[in-house]
Amino acid sequence: MKFSVVIPLYNKESEIGRALRSVLAQTLPPAEIVVVDDGSTDSSAAVVEQIIKELDCFASPARNDGIRAPSLREPLARSNPGSNPEIKLIRQSNAGETAARNRGMSAATGDCFALLDADDEWRPEFLATVAALASEYPNAGLWCTGFDIARGNSLTPGRTPSKRGVVEDFWAASTGRFVATASSSVLSRSVVAEVGGFPEGMRLGGDQYMWTKVALRRPVVFTPERLAVIHATASNRSAAIYVSENTTYSFLDFYDPAGDPALNEYIARIGLGKAISASVRGGTDEGRRGELDWAWNRRSRRLWWRLWLLNRLPRTLRPAVNGLYKRLAWLIARKGV
Repeated sequence: MKFSVVIPLYNKESEIGRALRSVLAQTLPPAEIVVVDDGSTDSSAAVVEQIIKELDCFASPARNDGIRAPSLREPLARSNPGSNPEIKLIRQSNAGETAARNRGMSAATGDCFALLDADDEWRPEFLATVAALASEYPNAGLWCTGFDIARGNSLTPGRTPSKRGVVEDFWAASTGRFVATASSSVLSRSVVAEVGGFPEGMRLGGDQYMWTKVALRRPVVFTPERLAVIHATASNRSAAIYVSENTTYSFLDFYDPAGDPALNEYIARIGLGKAISASVRGGTDEGRRGELDWAWNRRSRRLWWRLWLLNRLPRTLRPAVNGLYKRLAWLIARKGV
């Protein structure tokens, strides 16, 4: 199995080094790392170039002055000579995270696309564990692991399934839990050829849109081992600023009144989450459309009413009210109430 690691990068100069080091520390090295700089305005690309330069220095036993340069990968390179993967840095004008992922996959040569956000990281056994899963379940389109959520120095286990193997009901399992996230999932090249890439222009929910397409075609396999670390705080959050989506894709693409109720409720939950995010950031029109689009749902009524309330508050109050709600929900969940 040949892994291509695909990392979309936008203004993450403080985090991209950590992400790359976690890939370089894998016990099963990937064949390549493809970083797509999506029009960053900070020094993110320069950090990647510096790491490439350091790896190149290590590949050359001595510099002109006879002193070997230090390497980010030295411990692993000593035990596995020649295992340093190539790092490809691709630059493009800002087109969004989904477009950057598609660009990275199109430039990759591997059998599988291991996805990693630029502000997250993997534990050393991530790729080796996914390789074992893929060997056991070769017909799957998506292999996923558990993860931890990092807030400062605190780690909290992600809410995920507890069973290893094929996820029997992906829609039900993904309601209120996380089976797949961008930094803990690996896609097969063959399934991407079948379903197409990520939905370009979709600012929120593009990952879930992709998982939905894959789960409709192929089995999804999961292991509860927490081998990814998702950082909840970062120097830049592109979703923090509201910009209206310019895309032809919608989760309503999957809605069928006569279809699987679990699938319908799954997409309604995601659609409501997107509408809430838009409303909190000032997108009242998009929030109101969400009220209408997802009014038929039955299992996420609390989310619908939360959206209804936010849409009727002054824009300046929405972030504070939504933040208070989320804080209370977090405290209740942690106490097990």
